[in-house]
Order: sequence, then structure tokens, then C-alpha cells
Amino acid sequence: MKNLAIDIGNTRLKLGVFQHQKLIFKEEKEVLKSIQVLEKVLDSHTFQNILLASTGNPEKVVTLLEQRGLLYKILDHKTPVPFKNSYKSPETLGVDRMALVAAATKHYPEQDVLVIDAGTCVTYDFKNKNEEYLGGSISLGLSMRFKALHHFTAKLPLLEASKIPEYIGKNTAEAIESGVIHGILTEIKGVIDWYRSIYPELTIILTGGDALFLSKTLKNGIFAHQNFLLEGLDYIMVFNTTQ
Repeated sequence: MKNLAIDIGNTRLKLGVFQHQKLIFKEEKEVLKSIQVLEKVLDSHTFQNILLASTGNPEKVVTLLEQRGLLYKILDHKTPVPFKNSYKSPETLGVDRMALVAAATKHYPEQDVLVIDAGTCVTYDFKNKNEEYLGGSISLGLSMRFKALHHFTAKLPLLEASKIPEYIGKNTAEAIESGVIHGILTEIKGVIDWYRSIYPELTIILTGGDALFLSKTLKNGIFAHQNFLLEGLDYIMVFNTTQ
């Protein structure tokens, strides 16, 4: 049995081929270049389940799947999930966050888990040991912080993260790097400290595009999982086929 998990973002598409809950193939491409990769995957495998999580535009992917006569589902707040969703407005909860919590339920059952997804945004999502999703928070990601400083000022340059900087920036570029990178690191550490003050046996997962970069400094009992979202999508498919 093979499942195909597809995560469609605003700029990038990730897909994962799973067999017996193990990831056997993964690809990530810019959305505009992703259709050819998806075509090759569909040519090479037969899938029992296909699940899409889309925070971007799924139109091209959906069109391809329908042209091939393939059955698929699009994840939304009505999809059965392996946790109790206590979010007050479940219809507004991002499907990417739903998939992350599903992965936390699979890998860390009966544990208090904080999932930190460091991508375009930084999202914090918490599920308790009773497999109840309580919510979390959303903040600006690294790239968005750099772009905001450049866009909303007249003279600050547009930079990107390349290394962990010194705290004291000795020119404008170094000052921006220090403010953005140490700012996001301090934020993440502060959020972790708050959760740990209430849930002392907290398990912390760091995932997303900037996870490896940030994990160089955030080493205090944090597990880095690059494929956490795709694994959550696969687990939702497994959950729905066993009900």
C-alpha cells in the first residue's frame, strides 16, 4: 500500500511517497516547476490514497490528478484526524498545522508536545498527553522579518540568513542580521520556556525550512524533523483507512 502526501505552499511544493508508513521518496520544488516531478511520481507508483494540504493554489495539481482519473482528498477542518481538535475556530486552522499535530500524535503519543514550524511563518502548536490540540501561536519567519525591514524603510538593505551573527552588529548589515536572527531565537527560547514552566516534561519538535539553521543554536532537548508535515499527512491517510 502506497500513499502520496502533497504539501502545496505559496512558493514551494513538497511531496512524499509512503509505503507502510515509511517515507520512500521525497521531492521539493518551486510550485511552477513541480508538475513534471509529480507526473514522474504518478508514472512510477500506484497509490491507494492521495492527500493534499494546500496553503497555496492547488489548481494545477488537482487538474493533473483529475486528468489521470485518480481519487484524492484535500485536507480541511472536516477531515477526521487522530487527535481532538479544541481550536475555537477549526475552520480557520491551517491544514499544515493540522498535519504537524497529527505527526506529533503518531510519533509522541501520550506526551505533551510543542511543534515549532520555522518556515515563511513560525508557528507554535501544542497537543497535550491526552491527544488534545489546544492551539498555539503564529509569528514572522526569518525571511519575512528581513523583507519587512527592507520594505517598510527607505534605506535598509534586503538581507538573508547565512550564519549566526554576533550580538553587537558593527555596521548596518550586521545590525540587521543580529536583530532578526537573535530576535527570532530569543522569541523561540522564550516560548519554549513558557510552555516548559507549565508542562515540565514537554517534548519539542523543530521543523520547517529554517529548522536546520536555527537548530545550530537551539540544542536544548529539541528534536529536528525535516519531514514532519509529510509524515502527518500520511498518518491522517492511515487513520482514515482504519476507521
